[in-house]
Amino acid sequence: MAGTSLPQPDNTAVRTALWRALHVLADAPPHVFDDRLGLDLAAPGPGWTARGDMGEFTRPFRASILARARFVEDLLAEQAAAGIAQYVILGAGLDTFAQRKPQLAARLQVFEIDQPQPQQWKRQRLLDLGLGIPDFLHLVPVDFEAGEDWLAQLVAAGFDAQKPAVVASAGVSMYLSREAIMATLRQVAALAPGSTLVMSFTLPVECADPAIRAGMEKAMEGARASGTPFLSLLTPAEMLAMAREAGFRQVAHIPATELARRYFADRTDGLRPPAHSEELLVAGI
Repeated sequence: MAGTSLPQPDNTAVRTALWRALHVLADAPPHVFDDRLGLDLAAPGPGWTARGDMGEFTRPFRASILARARFVEDLLAEQAAAGIAQYVILGAGLDTFAQRKPQLAARLQVFEIDQPQPQQWKRQRLLDLGLGIPDFLHLVPVDFEAGEDWLAQLVAAGFDAQKPAVVASAGVSMYLSREAIMATLRQVAALAPGSTLVMSFTLPVECADPAIRAGMEKAMEGARASGTPFLSLLTPAEMLAMAREAGFRQVAHIPATELARRYFADRTDGLRPPAHSEELLVAGI
């Protein structure tokens, strides 16, 4: 049909998947996060490691991606051990939790929320690779641009709003307006008691270490050029205040320095997430 575009993955999601794979391929063990399946999904072709966004200047940002992914899945494992049985990934992209950790995932109901076209592409890639769509994995398309309610779509896909969940939103908030972030916070804060939100947020450039400011500005320029500009850069105090206003009873800021201490302290190659760049909110109901 004329004018109909084929489903394509989101450029940012592909970059995240490639960074995660590059860590395993290029950085010395022990690896903070082992995800090569995202590379299989993306199938970037030969020479992908020579892409401009795989260059040395992106190394700290790769570390940040690894740190947030490791933290989220560590927290999920802890919550699952305590009886939580629902996991929601907002803006799932090329996330591969369900494929990498099937034993844990099979104890949960896993809901991946993403835009319809990229998710249609991912569904087909999972089938093409023979990975399939297990019963516990629910791919939930939500057309945010058309104003669809992600929570309503989530419930329609089988989510039980009366039971607690872990909700993860990583690498998303910077592309949303403050109003949209607050709307998301309010929706998650209205979930069942015992639910936990992990949300990454990006700090203003002037807060970042001087060594990475040029890299942040380059990333912002690239995002703007690709039609996905950064809309919200938040300080930790602003993020915590928004979470409290949304109705969360327990809020905590996990700085990059804490993530570096947990996951990178023994590394001798200098790989570290940059301080005061992308950090985490953990909020409980």
